[in-house]
Amino acid sequence: MIIIVGAGLSGLLTANLLQKEGISFKILEARNRVGGRINTIYRTGEAPLEMGATWFTKDHFNLIKLIEELNIKYFEQFTESRVHYQPSSTFPAQIVEIPNNSTSYRISGGTSNLINTLVQNLESKDILLNQVVTQITFNENSILVKAEKDFEANKVILALPPKLWANHVKFEPELPENLMKIARQTQTWMEDSIKVALTFTKPFWEEQNLPRTLFSNVGPVTELYDHCDFKNSKFALCGFINSSFKQFSAEERKELVINQLKTIFGIRISEFLHYEECVWSEEQETFQDSKSDLFPHQNNGNPVFSNSLFDDRLIISSTESASNFPGYMEGAVLSGMKAAKKIIEAEKK
Repeated sequence: MIIIVGAGLSGLLTANLLQKEGISFKILEARNRVGGRINTIYRTGEAPLEMGATWFTKDHFNLIKLIEELNIKYFEQFTESRVHYQPSSTFPAQIVEIPNNSTSYRISGGTSNLINTLVQNLESKDILLNQVVTQITFNENSILVKAEKDFEANKVILALPPKLWANHVKFEPELPENLMKIARQTQTWMEDSIKVALTFTKPFWEEQNLPRTLFSNVGPVTELYDHCDFKNSKFALCGFINSSFKQFSAEERKELVINQLKTIFGIRISEFLHYEECVWSEEQETFQDSKSDLFPHQNNGNPVFSNSLFDDRLIISSTESASNFPGYMEGAVLSGMKAAKKIIEAEKK
């Protein structure tokens, strides 16, 4: 039995690949949902809203290959040369021209479409939610994984951010000191992000010939983009709030956001149907305080994560462990593939 700790993109992909080879497994997920840092909010008649992972590029070959193999469509993110720009609090927002040097894409039906498709390929009995792993003990002939229940395995895959397992899981015997030190100093992708989104019945910005993209040095919203669905028939704007605004309450943040957007888009921004936000630092399954400040992607892709432990019975996965594109969905795919390959090759020996 293989135990996969974490039902995010890397863990679910690993499970799909193991299932194709007839290798039994269980996924233990601490949350009450699958997807990890992929979380799309769906409402009938409205555009899907991405509270987590959203964009990818043509360089993310393995992610695109997976999406295509699963018969999922994707579409180009709408971009424009005219954007709103807020340089400082002493200057009003202005419309400026910027070069469009890169193209990004989104998954049709929301990023959770990828997660849900992977889940549909698995047996529900093999995905166990609300299972917070607290201890992993390596015995001579088996591994004991303690969560809400106890599980026995012959191999374990850690498909969750290194900082989480380093701080919350007790290992017996203990993991190497250098590995634990680096894991605790590994920045978790999305951990301090605040996503914000608003849905609308009509794209008032088109009617008024306004840019729908915003870049601000002031905040609370620092970036805002077109977030309409792939048919451009359901309308939304989505972006990021400066992480320092996590100190405010949800209602205070909402008021600050709407007031800021009114100064840029005008009073019609108040026509929104729904306002959504996700403060990732409030999610204990993602955020873990660090003793010192970590820079973005710090230790992501560190070679120490590529080593298996306890005679190849413990494999480290998750996007932070990927050697290429760590901290992106592409990295999660690469990690999931690599973990599955190690297991499959071992099973064939």
